[in-house]
Amino acid sequence: MKLEDKGGQRLRRKPADPDHAHRVAEIREGMREMDRVYAMNLAMIRKAAQLTQEDLAARLGKRQAAVSKLERQNDLLLSTLASYIHAAGAEAELVVIVGGKELRYDLGQLGTVDDSVAPTS
Repeated sequence: MKLEDKGGQRLRRKPADPDHAHRVAEIREGMREMDRVYAMNLAMIRKAAQLTQEDLAARLGKRQAAVSKLERQNDLLLSTLASYIHAAGAEAELVVIVGGKELRYDLGQLGTVDDSVAPTS
C-alpha cells in the first residue's frame, strides 16, 4: 500500500491550507507562552525568596547555569521541582483529585514517603 493510499496526499496538503497553517501557528504560540509562564513561575518562587540564581545554585550544590537551565525547562521530575522549592525555602504540595476526592501530597516529603504511607486529605 502506498503512502497516498493512507491519506498521505491529504496530509501533504494540510500545511498548504491557510486555515490549518494559522491554527498550527496559534497552537505553537500558545505552547511558547505556556513555557514562558512556567519558567516565570519558577523564577518568581526564587525571587519571592529574595534569592539570586547564584544563591539558589549554592543551596542546591549546583552551578548558576544549572538553575538557569532548570528555570527554562518545560518538564521537570517532581523530585527536581521539590528540591528547587525546598532550596528556595518554600513549601509545596501536590493536589490530585480522583473521583471527586482530593488527595494532597507534601512535596517536601517526596524523598521520604514510601508506598505504605497514605496521602493527607
